[in-house]
Amino acid sequence: MAETAPIDFRTAPDKYRHWKLALENGVAYLTMDVNEDGGLKPGYKLKLNSYDLGVDIELADAVQRLRFEHPEIGAVVIRSQRDRVFCSGANINMLGLSTHDHKVNFCKFTNETRLAIEDASHHSGQSYICSINGIAAGGGYELALACEQILLADDGASAVSLPELPLLAVLPGTGGLTRLVDKRLVRRDHADFFCTTAEGLRGKRAQEWRLIDKLIPPSKLVGETRKIAEETAAKSARPRNAKGIALPPVERQIEGDTIRYPRLTVEIDRAQRAARIRLNGPTEVPPADAAAVHAQGAAFWLLALARDLDDAMMHLRLNETEIGTWVLTSQGDGALVEAYDALLAKESANWLVREIVLYWKRTLKRLDVSSRSLIALVEPGSCFAGTLLEIVLASDRSYMLDGTVEGSNLPAATLRLTSMNFGPYPMGNGLTRLATRFLYDPKHVDELKDCFGEALDAEAADEQGLVTFTPDDIDWEDEVRLAVEERAGFSPDGLIGMEANLRFAGPETMETKIFARLSAWQNWIFQRPNATGPEGALKLYGTGKQSKYDRKRA
Repeated sequence: MAETAPIDFRTAPDKYRHWKLALENGVAYLTMDVNEDGGLKPGYKLKLNSYDLGVDIELADAVQRLRFEHPEIGAVVIRSQRDRVFCSGANINMLGLSTHDHKVNFCKFTNETRLAIEDASHHSGQSYICSINGIAAGGGYELALACEQILLADDGASAVSLPELPLLAVLPGTGGLTRLVDKRLVRRDHADFFCTTAEGLRGKRAQEWRLIDKLIPPSKLVGETRKIAEETAAKSARPRNAKGIALPPVERQIEGDTIRYPRLTVEIDRAQRAARIRLNGPTEVPPADAAAVHAQGAAFWLLALARDLDDAMMHLRLNETEIGTWVLTSQGDGALVEAYDALLAKESANWLVREIVLYWKRTLKRLDVSSRSLIALVEPGSCFAGTLLEIVLASDRSYMLDGTVEGSNLPAATLRLTSMNFGPYPMGNGLTRLATRFLYDPKHVDELKDCFGEALDAEAADEQGLVTFTPDDIDWEDEVRLAVEERAGFSPDGLIGMEANLRFAGPETMETKIFARLSAWQNWIFQRPNATGPEGALKLYGTGKQSKYDRKRA
């Protein structure tokens, strides 16, 4: 059953309890000042700028708003309001009190936020800089690792550390190990020493080992940070004279097992442990150009739908953990969706259009790494074209009804390919979903470009390899029902492992390593007695008692 008090991912700067946002000379200053009594759930205090999911929900909101609401911002500084403490990482008492599924979902969302920071630095011209004025431990240093530059006060006390293994018998939960060696290119032997030293490293050695970028005397940290940030912002290609668009709260109504958004509906079937997610296509032709997109702002259909889908996925992830299958459907005019994609392609140089495309890329990546079985249904009246076709390609399997349904006046289901399927929405492996699908035949991806402008029926879609099965009206309901029922009967743990292994064929990247290893270690180490047992490190942390480990290597 859903929790009585669902976790809500909707927030805004005037509601922040843990962050302060200030804008100056093309630079945004995100200052961490965690409210000790502002935990998402009772039972723990967020001391020493430690964080829980609530702190990270605000950070994710700020990262998103800076991209859409402030095109004039070319650099973002993350810093701390506290003296001698930057951030002590995820709150240990919170982890000790949390269920396993909450811990895993918390770490996954936190890492998606770190990836959004890196995406903003690499693709949106908003480069992130971390200014550390004290201890940056565990998740605090992992937040710094997501930034492009790390500045550290050279005061003999400020330090960076990843102390999870020596102190808690677990590992850094948001990509710390991978970012050390893959992003910052820290030598393996140096990384080994660093990750087994609870107090971490400071000063010259931290810089020599590539753990930070620059040492700054404490008296000059604020001024030097400002100088570096303003110089970085001046180099950004962001349109400093452009006007941003406001992101109002996502509208959502929960009525029993139905969740309604303006452009999306979720129907939960608890008996089958499934949620049917229906995306509604556009009802009007797209605006003429980027200026008209700007005038529509957050109401622009593609942006509004992405926000609805993003919120729905996060709600289901954290609040409906027993709903293991997402059945993805759509309703609308595929030709209209194709027209919206044509607008995106035509206006790709515009900053706002670029941000909308990048947001869809991140939203689809969130779908890719969601620990749910994904089944797409392409039915009469659906509108899986271009951007929305990516949802079919992201699914673990897809069913497309061949022909029409007796007694219905809806036209036969079709699929439409657009230019948006061939580059703008890469997966975490760096490939498009089409390229990942056809690793065995890369030439076929180029051949599919000949299908632009065609409404592919079930036979054609099957011939081109775009769907899994194409039952007719007689077999449709039975095949879909059996697929959903079968999923509900399997082990959720086994499904999570299988799906995560199968979704990311092809090359391995820092991103796929992070999520693959995150799933593996959290679903094992986080449940081992050495970490979470009665005498495990997480349970005894802060008590002064020594953990008792099972010494066998498995």
